[in-house]
Amino acid sequence: MKHLVAYLYMTLVVSTSLQTQKEAVMTARGTFDVKVIPQVADDSAAGPFSRLFLDKQFHGDLEGPSKGQMLGAMSAVEGSGGYVALELVTGTLHGKRGSFVLQHNGTMQKNVPTMQVTVVPDSGTGELVGLAGTMTIIIEGGRHSYEFEYTLAATP
Repeated sequence: MKHLVAYLYMTLVVSTSLQTQKEAVMTARGTFDVKVIPQVADDSAAGPFSRLFLDKQFHGDLEGPSKGQMLGAMSAVEGSGGYVALELVTGTLHGKRGSFVLQHNGTMQKNVPTMQVTVVPDSGTGELVGLAGTMTIIIEGGRHSYEFEYTLAATP
């Protein structure tokens, strides 16, 4: 019985170690330029939401353009609202070429923002197949930068 427990323990340790090696967490950093392009209001049956197109250019460890769409709504309380967005990023990430989709979910309550930006599961293409991660967007002094923590699963 002791041998079986030791074997199971070692199998778990080796398996976990191999997973960690295959999917080491990486961090990409850089800046981006963004153009937000307001769109004409949809039919009122779609609700009172603002719709905008996103046109970005990433620089740094992530290089390339992205195109996206955002829906937003403000509440009756000044400085409060929310938005959702999807954007297709195409380019290179630490030298690996491909594309992936980012999903945004942001809220602001009385001018205090919270934002979550994640890679849509299984959206990676090319050398970015198996990409998973979260991006932090930083806005300071009117400049946009990012920190992107990600894993890239080994493909068979």
